[in-house]
Amino acid sequence: MPRKAGPLERISSFATRWTGSSWAFATAVLVIVAWAATGPIFGYSDTWQLVINTGTTIVTFLMVFLIQRGQNKDSMAIQLKLNELVAAMNGASNRLINVEDLTEEEVKILHQHYCKLVELAEKDEKLTESHSVEDAEDDHADMLAAGGKVGGVRGA
Repeated sequence: MPRKAGPLERISSFATRWTGSSWAFATAVLVIVAWAATGPIFGYSDTWQLVINTGTTIVTFLMVFLIQRGQNKDSMAIQLKLNELVAAMNGASNRLINVEDLTEEEVKILHQHYCKLVELAEKDEKLTESHSVEDAEDDHADMLAAGGKVGGVRGA
């Protein structure tokens, strides 16, 4: 059973949804129109300009956190879905589950690993061939030794 969200989470979820709505956009436009319309009344004074500058600064400051919250939640959900696909897919490398938690250096090493796989796959004659780097290296070595094509569909 899912846990009930706390008050801060409920408020930020509501604010995230509302600020991305057409009503929020319409409200922002109305505020700008009202501010512009009051310009002649206040003589386009420094205080009149300061009101809009302060308001937009505050809204921008708060929106940064709401946007980041939304991106973090979406990113986590996508990562979980991808982890499920990798875990459920027969032959997929489980090394990729939670790859987002690796250090930058570890991600670079994995990237090099898959670049090598692409290089080896480009040497295959069959475009639908699928295998791990280790299998591709073995197949390629066998192919060179035998003078022809060796190997089949393989998983990691």
